[in-house]
Amino acid sequence: MAARRPWLAAVLAVLYPGLGHVYLREWLRALLWFLLALSTAMLVVPDSAVQGGGLEAILEAQATLPPVAMAALIGVTLFSVVDAYWLASRGGTPSVGGREGETDDEGNVRCPNCRRTVDGEEYGFCPWCAAELEPTGGAAPEGDGDGGAGTNP
Repeated sequence: MAARRPWLAAVLAVLYPGLGHVYLREWLRALLWFLLALSTAMLVVPDSAVQGGGLEAILEAQATLPPVAMAALIGVTLFSVVDAYWLASRGGTPSVGGREGETDDEGNVRCPNCRRTVDGEEYGFCPWCAAELEPTGGAAPEGDGDGGAGTNP
């Protein structure tokens, strides 16, 4: 699985709060941003601005929105952009110690992409995000790989 692009998550969140989180497969956060944007619009946009149909009516209503309503909608969008960018950049960066052999406090192997615990070392990939796992120092086979025959060419 390729690393997520923070700039793309931010651009999608500008289009509508929560779209960047959908791209990041953060389903619960995406739903919460969708609902927050919808409820903010329902609370701060006056009913007179919503009545009427068509694109022209929407653009006219946008021009006549009170500054408080516009600030609230822009604020929700801005926070969604920052959150999506932060999540994407946090998930795609390697740790200080490097990706190979990364473990948590209890010694369990962690996926370098999604940071979740991988139960067994028999996997060559993360069962949560399908990222390819590099072999750890303890999982490498011992010997020269010829079954211990000891012959050299």
